[in-house]
Parts: sequence; structure tokens; C-alpha cells
Amino acid sequence: MKIIFGHTNMDLDCFGSFALIKYLYPDYQLVQSHLIHPAARNLYNLYRNRFNFINAKDLKDETIEKIVIVDTRSRSRVKEYFKYLDNFNGDIEVFDHHPSDSDDIEGAVVHLGEYGSNTTFIGLMLIEQGIAIEPEDATIALTGIYSDTGSFRHDTITSEDLEVASYLLKNKASINLVKKFLESLSDRNQITLFYDLLNRLTHKNINGNSLVVSYIELPSQVGGLADVIEKIFEIEKADAIFCVFHFNHNNDTLIIARSGKDSIQLDTIMEHFGGGGHKKAASALIKDKSGMLVFAQLEEYLKAELEHAIIANDIMITDVDIIRDTMTLMEASLLLEKVNHTGAPVLNPQGKLVGFLTLRDIMKGRKNNGMHSSVKGYMITKVITADKEVTIREIEEILFKNNIGHLPIVQGNSLIGIVTRTDYLKHISKQYNGD
Repeated sequence: MKIIFGHTNMDLDCFGSFALIKYLYPDYQLVQSHLIHPAARNLYNLYRNRFNFINAKDLKDETIEKIVIVDTRSRSRVKEYFKYLDNFNGDIEVFDHHPSDSDDIEGAVVHLGEYGSNTTFIGLMLIEQGIAIEPEDATIALTGIYSDTGSFRHDTITSEDLEVASYLLKNKASINLVKKFLESLSDRNQITLFYDLLNRLTHKNINGNSLVVSYIELPSQVGGLADVIEKIFEIEKADAIFCVFHFNHNNDTLIIARSGKDSIQLDTIMEHFGGGGHKKAASALIKDKSGMLVFAQLEEYLKAELEHAIIANDIMITDVDIIRDTMTLMEASLLLEKVNHTGAPVLNPQGKLVGFLTLRDIMKGRKNNGMHSSVKGYMITKVITADKEVTIREIEEILFKNNIGHLPIVQGNSLIGIVTRTDYLKHISKQYNGD
């Protein structure tokens, strides 16, 4: 027998991978985990007969020749299968898209593709071979891609994810069914928990990172927790969210985390607690341990290991072009034209920041025939400033809230630098490009 299986607690991307890889390995038998991710249950219930799964325990007395594993290359996530494969010595092929998985399945030939979805990885091979697929499989696969890319909103998406999505639509994937399978917070218990968690959230600044954390005890584990956290994360707009759930019935503790920041790599953080996942979405299940103790350990770990957030001092320009308050508008205009700036801080003879002058202010003076007037009559005197410790998130809020393109950085009354909208955009662009 030749078999295909994925990670335990099979999710939508895992099902998407199954739907496509059976076209490449038609004589292989799909094996299902004893756990189905809550977000994938509706899809599983609708299409379970199409997959024709066998259970892992059915492998016990079988002679297994070859194995294909999808959506993980970590042995800890497939141990439920290998406990029935003690004497296996055949070939193992792995198709995975998690760059930081442990990669410890002995003897496996690993194919790693850094795409937003593992389904994309398989889909590219079908495209290359010119294989057409049935609409039902296209729908399952498209659901997997939508799920793992956050409906193409995560910054892990690639052009290949879009290419495979287009291929699936050409093969008659139903976008209406995809949307139905991705509906969140449809269960009454999820909605109740959503509002309960909102009231329990704590906002923390750890090493300059804006975090939202929460701890809650529940009688037993319930489905759909990850969907609740996703929705809260959308609302809160923090750098990351960490929610700790303790289930009293079996004394288990679950951490679910989401990040919107490259420097907060959740897969690494959750690995410390025995879990894993993606850089931006990960979780960990800790057995037989006090929930409050886990919560305290998580906070201490974040304080010790979380990278310090980028601050103004890291990106500001220190060689600042300035305008003197003794200049005329004409002189200031010529200066700005020479340095190709749209505005500059205004300093008095003692070097104190006393205003800010922009091209818009100069235009007002030109209309009033005041180009030979002092800049004092046209400059902005209530200048919005910040100190060098202000974080990139705070800079963003200041620029957008006040609709300004320049933020002078001061120390006391002294100007020590400036952050412009262009500096901010360059930094954000580097983050999203992985530089």
C-alpha cells in the first residue's frame, strides 16, 4: 500500500493539498488524522466520501511501500501515523511550505516551497503538467489557499498563490462555496466568547511592541477559537495578539497567537512552548500545566526574547536641512527647491525649533505678494514633534492623525533629526519585501 497523510488536526490547507495531490499520486490511499480543525469540519463533512479516507489505525497490519506527506515536515505533527508504521523502510516524500518547521522526518526527501499556501505548491505541479481537475476538487483547493493566505491579505502571499487560484477558478471552483466554508463567528458560542474576550484584553507595550494579551479559563475545549482570535486581531490593530486558554476538564492550556509584524515571528515563539505554525499565525498546546503559570511564562519569554521595535532614532535623518527664522519666503523657497524638499523646520538664531514651513505656506505668501516677508509670518508655529524613542507604530499614528508629512525629532528644545512620510514608507516597504 502507498499512502498520503498530512499533519494532525487537519486544516483547510491540508484538505486543499489532499484534493490536488491525488491527481499526481492516483494509486495512493489518503489517511486522515483523528483530529479535524474546527474551521475545516463543514468542508470535511460535505466532501468526506470524496476523499475516501482510511484511519491511521488501519495502517497497523498493512505493508506500506511509500509515503507522501503534505503541509508539514515535522515528525511531531505526524507521530499519530508513525506509531502504526514501526517497520517502515520505504520512500518518504514531503511537500511543505513552512520555512521554519523542524525538518526531522528521517529519510524523507523534502520539497519545500515558500508560498502562502501548501495547496499552491501542489497546484503549480498540476499546472506544469497541464492537468485539469474536477470542480469539487478545485473548490476544496481554492478554500485551502484562501484560508492560509487570509483571503490574500497576509503578507506571505506570492504571485504563485494568485496563479494557482486563477487555475482553480478556470477549473470551475465555486467561489460561493469557498466563502461559505470560510465564514467565521457563525456559532453562538463563538460570538459569546468573542465579546467575553474583548472585555478581558490587556494592552501591553513590550520592548516597544504593541501587544494584546488575554487569559481565560473554560470548562473544556471548544471549536472555532482561532476564528475568534482572527476577528479580534482585525479589530484591535496591535502588532500581535496572544490569547491563552486553560481547559479545566483536562488541565490543558492552549496559546493562540497572531502577528502583523515581521520581527514578531510566532513560529519561533510557539516552538519554545512545544507548538508551531507560521510566522504570522501559530499556536501551542501545553498539557497538564497551570494556565496562569503558562500565561506568566509567556509574558516573561516575550520580555526577554522579543526584538525591540524600530524607533525614530533608527530611521530619522540627522543631517536636517533647516530654515532660519531670519529668512524671507523667497530665500526659504529657493532653499527648499535646492534641497528638493516640500518643507523644513524653522530655527531661531539660538538653534531652537520655533516653527515649520512648507511649500503650501510659501504659496500663500506668493498669492499675497509677500515673498519678501519674513518666514515668521507664514510658518506653522504649533509644531508637532516627537522624541527619538517614539516607535514606528506611534510615528504612523502621528503622521496620519495629524495629516503631516514631516515629524521633527527633538531632545529638549534641540532639533536632533526628522522623520518624513517618505522615510516611513521606505521602512514599511523594506519590511514587506523582507529586507
